[in-house]
Amino acid sequence: MLPLDGFRVLDLTRFLSGPYCTMVLAEFGADVIKIEQPVTGDDSRRMAPKVNGESYPFAMPNRSKRSVSLDLKTERGRELFLELVKTADLVIENFRPGVVKRLGIDHESLKAVKPDILYCSISGFGQTGPYRDRPGFDIMAQGVVGFMRMTGEPGGKPVKVGIAINDIAAGVTAVYSILAAEMNRRATGEGQYIDISLVDAGLAWTVWESGAFFADGEVPQATGTRHRRSTPYQAYRTADGYVVIGANNDRLWLRLLNDVLQKPEWAEDPRFATLPDRMANIDELEREIEAITTTATTEEWIERLDRAGVVGGPVLTYDEALRDEHVLSRDMVVELEHPVIGPMKTIGPPAKFSGLDFSVRGPAPWLGQHTASVLQEAGVDEGEIKELFTEGVLFDAHPDLQER
Repeated sequence: MLPLDGFRVLDLTRFLSGPYCTMVLAEFGADVIKIEQPVTGDDSRRMAPKVNGESYPFAMPNRSKRSVSLDLKTERGRELFLELVKTADLVIENFRPGVVKRLGIDHESLKAVKPDILYCSISGFGQTGPYRDRPGFDIMAQGVVGFMRMTGEPGGKPVKVGIAINDIAAGVTAVYSILAAEMNRRATGEGQYIDISLVDAGLAWTVWESGAFFADGEVPQATGTRHRRSTPYQAYRTADGYVVIGANNDRLWLRLLNDVLQKPEWAEDPRFATLPDRMANIDELEREIEAITTTATTEEWIERLDRAGVVGGPVLTYDEALRDEHVLSRDMVVELEHPVIGPMKTIGPPAKFSGLDFSVRGPAPWLGQHTASVLQEAGVDEGEIKELFTEGVLFDAHPDLQER
């Protein structure tokens, strides 16, 4: 028994923020039905690399779901969608504001069909405000909330965070907001409209940065790998790469000096004696530490840091991270069988529960894989379903695989 067993989601989202949210809901037990347009489906299905014609990037956040492909621009397609709404608990979409109204699948229209429906909209700027009609992707949101000005090396060009951080922030925000709305619905019987913005979600994560700005007007700048409030807390060059050192309090600082760097005299050095001293002389401190760390390998420094109880670790490339023995021991790389791709790997769920099977429940569906079966569950006549496939209202990318 999973916590969202019996909770049905109609997922109209594309790309990453919404699909990430519904992937999490699916692996908590929700029946997530991905509603996609015929022939093309979710835009991310076109992303390379592809294996046997199926997009691997699409397959990552769309696992554990079912796919129904129907044309919402046709009258019958909308009617079938509304029939599915009657069986659903949540509808989630990430169209630009106004599109769902034109299609007749906005919150007010669906509330007339299912009064207690939960409805979540994810967009770049949200459903209100002067920018509400602007299109919005992750890179736009990273620029608007200031991330690109606080990432990278000091004095360098603006740098995008290496992952689609605002997309994921919006997806995570949607997850906990939907769960809160469902808890409220179970207590009161009331539906809810949830408005999630990539900009709002990213800005909400600037906890320390906002504190510094509201306190004394500090505008966060790019600091490379350095911390804005403490040092040493960054990556340092070694003989064969980089090592991260996090000695950000006096106790760890003294351990670093005495047991790792063999520089006990720095404890009395006026340049480094206190944290304010170290922050004032951070460039000099980096040069002094790197003069030492470059004399040994990353692995040697990690061994010394571990023995001393000082926070430290390697700076891995992504492929090295996915091969790391600790990552693998935590089941963060999962193997599964995709009906078109074949054997494949994906990233496992990050939370580990003592008595809950929070796991990958299945591969991502091919486009329209469950169109016929879901509509049959809803009571649509098999003959009409075949007719609608012929008319192009419904779509299945691989009808030949249905018999296998």
